[in-house]
Order: sequence, then C-alpha cells, then structure tokens
Amino acid sequence: MEISNPRRILAVSSADSVQHLSRVMKDLTGSTPEQTSTTLAGASHNLSIKTAYYTAEIPIWLDLISSPSEWAASFLSPEAKEVLEVLGGLVLVFALPHSSQSQLQSEDVKAAKELIQQVGSVVKDGLGGWGWDGVGLCLGVGEIDDVEIWEDCCAEAGLEFVQVRNSGTMPTRNEFGEKTGIPRALEALEANDWENAALDDLGSDFGDIDAEMEARKARQEANDETNGTDLDPEELDFGFDREDFEGLKRAIWNAGQEDGEDSMDGGGDASGSRDKASGSKETRGETGKEEEEDESLDDDDIKKMEQMMAKLQAVRDTNVGLPEDQRKRAAAKAVAEVMREF
Repeated sequence: MEISNPRRILAVSSADSVQHLSRVMKDLTGSTPEQTSTTLAGASHNLSIKTAYYTAEIPIWLDLISSPSEWAASFLSPEAKEVLEVLGGLVLVFALPHSSQSQLQSEDVKAAKELIQQVGSVVKDGLGGWGWDGVGLCLGVGEIDDVEIWEDCCAEAGLEFVQVRNSGTMPTRNEFGEKTGIPRALEALEANDWENAALDDLGSDFGDIDAEMEARKARQEANDETNGTDLDPEELDFGFDREDFEGLKRAIWNAGQEDGEDSMDGGGDASGSRDKASGSKETRGETGKEEEEDESLDDDDIKKMEQMMAKLQAVRDTNVGLPEDQRKRAAAKAVAEVMREF
C-alpha cells in the first residue's frame, strides 16, 4: 500500500548543533539536506520508507532552536495547532556532553537538559504525550559510555533516547539483540502509522459526538419523541451490514445474561437449605419469577441498544462528506469505543 499523503516529521536541533542534525538526516535518508540560503532552519527533506506493509515518502521539516523556551512557546501557541496536527514524528538531535559525575552540573549538561525538556513540553502539551499516535526520538550524538541520565531525561520528556556514535564504533545491536543507533531510529520510524487521517472528531473522548447526541436528545424532547428514533444499522452508511450489528447485540445480550447469572450465583450457597425447605412453593413461583427477570433483562438490552445505535448515528452525522475510507476508520473506532463502554 502506498501512502500518498503521509504525516510529517519535525527534526530539530540547537542552533550550534547544525552539523549533527545534517549528519543524522544524511544517515537516516541517504542524502544531505539542502540549506535554504545559509541555514537549515525552514528547509525540508524526505525520508523514503518501504516495508512489507506500505511505502511512503515522508516529508521532513527542519528547524534550529536558539532559545528552547521561546521555541516551545511558539509551537504551543494557537497559530501552531495546524502544524502539530499533521505531525507523525518528532526527532530531536543534540550533542552528548562529556558528563562525568563531577560534570553533571556543567553548563553544557544544563543546556542539553533544558533543550530536551522544552521539546518534551511540546510533545506532552501539544501532541498528547504518551497518548500521541506518533513517534518521538531523541538522538544523542557522542562517544560517551554512560548515557543513563540521558535515557531518563528523554523518557521524562516523552521521547525515546537513541545514541548515535561514529560509524566505526557503534554496534548495530545491544546485548539484548535490539537495534541501536540509526538502525533503531529507522526501525521506530518504519513502525509508525503515517497515514494522515486529519480527523479532529476521532478523539477518544468523543466530545463532538457527545455534543451531537445532546442536540439530538433536545430535538427529540421538543418533538415529544420519547421513544427515540428508529435507527436502522443499514442506514448508518458506515460500510457495515446488519450482521456486524447482530454481533454487537449478541455481545450485549450475553453480558446481560452473565450479570444475571452472577447475581443469582452469589446467594446460591446461603439459600441451599431454604430451597429444600420451601420445595414445591418455589417451584410454583419459578416460572413467573423467570419471566419477570427476562422482561427486566430485555428492558436493559433495549436501553443499551438504543444508546449504542444513537452513538453510532451521531458518529455518522459528524463525518458526513468525508471520503469512504475515512468514514470506515471512524466507524471502526466508534464501534470499538461502544464495545468498551458496554
């Protein structure tokens, strides 16, 4: 599958590490990025990815950071929202300071930590942190052996630390058999989902969908439609047929039956002697009791089905006009959300 309009990568470094940024981009892509005028800031490059599952030409935006705090503030401003929405990857490149135990408070170490923390604030507050469906990498260029403090610092910022040594001194795998260096960075980028859905209404909180449901409820109450709208799954136009929704109904029905069985099993041991004593009296009332329980269970199932269908209907209404493949992705996520709730 070819991804024709993939999400973007934002690759950044401090202004005094431009040579490291250029080198990492060459190692990742196979070619050196071209500067715009006299700087890499604002330049663009491409990463060609070809796996067994997809091929894509990923655009890379390059930027240089002079003031980490000012840079972070600009990317967290409302004006940068559209930029963050299309990002599928963020790569920070920095020079690893020679940080022995006696040098942990050196200016170089402090500057590197501030850079990572400020970029991390964009990952956490602008992209969603660990909930972001993208890849965040922090590539430290240098020959030092003790990188534990940098692994911890990057993890706190929501980034994966990858050390990049000189080609001749960097093993391709560590003691656990995992890839290291540039091969690990490429592996992480290849494993990412680069398809650009660009759907604001697919958030897990379903905020727009809930608003639509409230509006629908208000309209129904105004029209005295107390029984709700008759929703036909075949009219939801999601690309699912009636059998898909029958599966959902069976799942809800089974859940209801299990709840009923659990509640009856809970008192089984304590009521054993009473069952023997009452004998035929309980037998005579058993049929009526089961009918009442079945009737109550049916009412619960109906309510659950109405809520489920109303939510799916709201999803459809909020995605009118989208291409078919995007509507199907919205449908799949909506059904998964409904199943988690019920």
